[in-house]
Amino acid sequence: MIRTAVLVSGGGTNLQAILDAAKAGALPHAEIALVVSSNAKAYALTRAEKAGIARAVLAKSSDETPEAYGQRLIALLREHDIQLVALAGFLTILPENVIRAFDHRILNIHPSLIPSFCGKGFYGLRVHEAALARGVKLTGATVHFVNEIPDGGDIIAQQAVAVLPGDTPELLQRRVMEEAEWKLLPAALEQVASDLSV
Repeated sequence: MIRTAVLVSGGGTNLQAILDAAKAGALPHAEIALVVSSNAKAYALTRAEKAGIARAVLAKSSDETPEAYGQRLIALLREHDIQLVALAGFLTILPENVIRAFDHRILNIHPSLIPSFCGKGFYGLRVHEAALARGVKLTGATVHFVNEIPDGGDIIAQQAVAVLPGDTPELLQRRVMEEAEWKLLPAALEQVASDLSV
């Protein structure tokens, strides 16, 4: 079993999708061993507590260098023997020392079909607002490895979702989560954990 940490900042719907997949036996190679939140009030921490998973809050202070924050995060992950990391709505940009320490072992879910509507500044509803403004007929979600370029790492999996007449950013966001994100992230996590188990 590959010991996995899930990093969150908010409600934790993608975390819940991972927990549900684990409970259903769909993650035979990944053990969800730790949930780390950048926000002490994140509901994702409650989800982790209900699932009996270790949790920690690690917020970056305003006067802290990215490198120093990265060292704290690396220390926390190593303390829990973490081998794989999934970002599930984690709003703190990972410093380079973390990316180097876990090269090709950090996954992120992005709510578009990369390379569309991605990169710096594209997160949350902004992605869906941009997709609707551009008039695309298909959007979706992408799971990719994290590197030093926001949304720039190797793509692991993608799932397309139709844009429907009358969609608002909120409606589209919900459909992308339900039809793509909540299925794609657990499946990609299992795929990478399985590869690491060989």
